[in-house]
Amino acid sequence: MTLSRSLLLSIAALLTLSGCYREPGLVEDTSYDRTKTGVATGALAGAIIGYNTKGHDKGQRALIGGLLGAAVGGAIGYSMDEQANAIARALGTGVNNDPLARLDPNHEIIVSKYPTHVRIMFRDKMMFATDSARLQPRARRKVQKIAQVLANYPQTVVGVAGFTDDRGSYEYNLGLSERRARSVANLLAVNGRPLVKGCSYNKPIVPNTNARNRALNRRVEVYLYADRNAMTDPCR
Repeated sequence: MTLSRSLLLSIAALLTLSGCYREPGLVEDTSYDRTKTGVATGALAGAIIGYNTKGHDKGQRALIGGLLGAAVGGAIGYSMDEQANAIARALGTGVNNDPLARLDPNHEIIVSKYPTHVRIMFRDKMMFATDSARLQPRARRKVQKIAQVLANYPQTVVGVAGFTDDRGSYEYNLGLSERRARSVANLLAVNGRPLVKGCSYNKPIVPNTNARNRALNRRVEVYLYADRNAMTDPCR
């Protein structure tokens, strides 16, 4: 059996195992893309490292490295998938990867999974009073539920970003969006201090052309990453 065929069969077996997990009663994304991406990238990295390690049997070392890398990468991806489902369950919702959900004001909280991270979006209306950065009681309870889940995943890297509409100056909204993000981040500081960013009215979901659209753009987003180096600027 060739090296490449051995690696492909091993990766396929790991993907099959990763696809067996189900959360009864929870609406979720069952694709488990983070698990699959972790398996594939881990296998490739492990195979390359194994192949380039000094020794005689480069093929065998590459195979072993690929299997170990796949296992480690798959475990990390699976952990992120688990966190998304646990947080959705704690918040009384499901995992929603429909991009159109952000356009529906009836969705106060949206938990979404991406290949590199998990995102929790909170609508501003449920979070803060007008021009305030103080969390309302219901919103505080929701954020605390996320903190309770994160306490079980000490390696997760957390980022929080605040977004406003375009009423008022850019500088005022920059300060307000950062203060709001920090209010959320302070409750999520269970695994260290989250990275906080105020985005003012950058990166709107929809154009700020009417009251309904402005309400959609006012939000706080929480990002969960397995690797700090994978984090991107939420304001862009």
